[in-house]
Amino acid sequence: MNLSDMTEKRILQAPFTDETIRTLKAGDMVYISGTVYTARDAAHKRLAEMLERGEAMPFDFSGQAVYYAGPAPAKPGKPIGSVGPTTGGRMDAYSPTLIANGLKVMIGKGTRSAEVIDAMKTHTGVYFAAIGGAAALMAKCVKSAEIIAFDELGTEAVRKLEVKELPVVVAIDCRGNDMYKLAREIYGNK
Repeated sequence: MNLSDMTEKRILQAPFTDETIRTLKAGDMVYISGTVYTARDAAHKRLAEMLERGEAMPFDFSGQAVYYAGPAPAKPGKPIGSVGPTTGGRMDAYSPTLIANGLKVMIGKGTRSAEVIDAMKTHTGVYFAAIGGAAALMAKCVKSAEIIAFDELGTEAVRKLEVKELPVVVAIDCRGNDMYKLAREIYGNK
């Protein structure tokens, strides 16, 4: 990314189209507005099991974004508590299945497996890194939140969030370019 790229704030509207995803490059800073769903380990396992049994999903995956977060309880008058990202690799066992069934966008932190990256390349997906350690800031971007599935999982329940300008960085683009790998190549020997 060069400095001229940083002068323009790029806001993407969720859900995502393949055309939009193809314009993204690893390292791009963008902001997401629209609908985003939360789901973590336990929810991913259940979603994959439901798909295996041929059951209907709690939301249509087509073009959707899943944020790997387990939010803290909301304070009075707020839609959600702190909502920071969890490690994406914890979902790697289930992500290729969800991606093959229409999921386009994942938001988390940390690296992903070769299988997830291959699924993203095959099905035009993207993995965004959210800002770790800034959960309170991320919560300010959430305008509404409602549990739509697996209420019994508590913080790991699937939530539908309406977000405004959620800040993220393209960690892995739909061509498999990986900022984590690139950074290790550039800075690993210094």
